[in-house]
Amino acid sequence: MESIKELYKIGPGPSSSHTIGPKRACEYILDNFDNIEDIHIVLYGSLALTGKGHLTDKIIDKTLQNVKHSISFDYETIKRHPNTMDFNLTFSDHTTRKVEVVSIGGGSIVIDDKKDVIDDNVYPFKNFSEIKEYCLSNNLSLADVVYKYDSSDIKEYLNKVYDVMTSAISHGLNEEGYLPGKLHVLRKAKQLYSNKENSETDKIRLISSYAFAVSEENANGKDIVTAPTCGSSGVLPAVLKYLQDKDGISKEKIIDALAVAGIVGNVIKSNASISGASAGCQSEVGSACSMAAASVAYLNGQSLEEIEYAAEIALEHHLGLTCDPIDGLVQIPCIERNAVAALRAVDSAYLAKFLNGTRRVSFDMVVQTMYETGKDLSYKYKETSTGGLAKNFNK
Repeated sequence: MESIKELYKIGPGPSSSHTIGPKRACEYILDNFDNIEDIHIVLYGSLALTGKGHLTDKIIDKTLQNVKHSISFDYETIKRHPNTMDFNLTFSDHTTRKVEVVSIGGGSIVIDDKKDVIDDNVYPFKNFSEIKEYCLSNNLSLADVVYKYDSSDIKEYLNKVYDVMTSAISHGLNEEGYLPGKLHVLRKAKQLYSNKENSETDKIRLISSYAFAVSEENANGKDIVTAPTCGSSGVLPAVLKYLQDKDGISKEKIIDALAVAGIVGNVIKSNASISGASAGCQSEVGSACSMAAASVAYLNGQSLEEIEYAAEIALEHHLGLTCDPIDGLVQIPCIERNAVAALRAVDSAYLAKFLNGTRRVSFDMVVQTMYETGKDLSYKYKETSTGGLAKNFNK
């Protein structure tokens, strides 16, 4: 498994596979090829169908602003991966070259079948069962495993990650008006936060307002943290910020919880998918809920068994969730879905505590099931805006 730096990426929304991935692809082209006279980019599959709504063309234009380039959207050609883009390069000596880039989810990319990562195979584990066995045999926590095997500056990086998360919450809570796009979606984070009451509903309002704040910043193309994707970026920050404020948890402990969530997300990413275009929203918001549930259980002082149970419950009950954003915008149903998942993450952790010892399904089994379910999902329910809610809304 890779470094969790590859899971927690900092970059512009609204979609990690449609903005951060293409941005990294453009940067790769600029860094690795000289004397480029012209670039023609062809977007296929989900990148074509929802590219404009997800601001793919905007991030490409911004990144390649100093190079002559053009973009076309191929809605018909079916590639082996739904997030494929071709960079057709023309050089000053009139020679040409085509570079195929696949945005595989969470902002990660594959270039001509070679992954563009630095920290490949940092962790010597294949799945959660191996990690758990190692923890129990060596009396280590999941956070300890991250600090043992990840990069030497991982704590410093996670501190930066959390700062970006809380900054997105702060900015989002103070913004009003409408999100970009023809849906005219009203920003609701500030309203939710301002309407707090001295009752049990405060929990729901606070967690929801934090999730809305980050998700609305993401929809506005601002910098957020993929956790594990842009489209699901509001879940984990909402839960961590709520618990930190409610229980007075130190930032050091929050960083440990980020590490725990990261290793859970890494298992999902390595053994299944975190790409809505590949496996539907179960792989994005479902994965985020699972990561958040594990972090809640960790902060509650629950056992390793209960942490796994919490992560399993959260992911299991997102199985089959489709990705059908209206008009290709990461707004409806994406923003509300982040808030619902954040609340479900907290409930999953407590349910795992109440039902400890009764579990029959492992986390690894649910991860495998999620991936198989994703492969069985119809293409129209995987970030194409051609089915489900997106289709019915536009009738």
